[in-house]
Amino acid sequence: MIQTSLKVTGIDHVVLYVSELARSKRFYMDLLGMEVAHENDTQCFLRCGGGQQVALFEAGAYGATVNANSEMNHMAMRLASGEYAEVKARLEAEGLTVTGRRADPNCLYFSDPDGHRLQVITPAEQGQPH
Repeated sequence: MIQTSLKVTGIDHVVLYVSELARSKRFYMDLLGMEVAHENDTQCFLRCGGGQQVALFEAGAYGATVNANSEMNHMAMRLASGEYAEVKARLEAEGLTVTGRRADPNCLYFSDPDGHRLQVITPAEQGQPH
């Protein structure tokens, strides 16, 4: 094992290439409640709790392409509140295809407008697993 004096204390940000910055910004803000930390014409860093951020980069401005599902498997986010059925209904009301995970009553999966796979974890009831 490699010995190091470095210790990671959390994730600062995750970058996702998106095809339309404004559309993706609306999706993450309006549906998932994230807030702008800072932005410019080609990037938007969104706060999502605990000092962590999701950064959306306009792919075309960087000569990149959107490679949803090959960039990462999925990004999981904990929700501050909401019951499974109500959260699932809210996501489906936005036209999203939502799936769960067998034997886990707190996980919901869906994709953003560019196909990045996302997971939200609803708060567990007392005694239930996460």
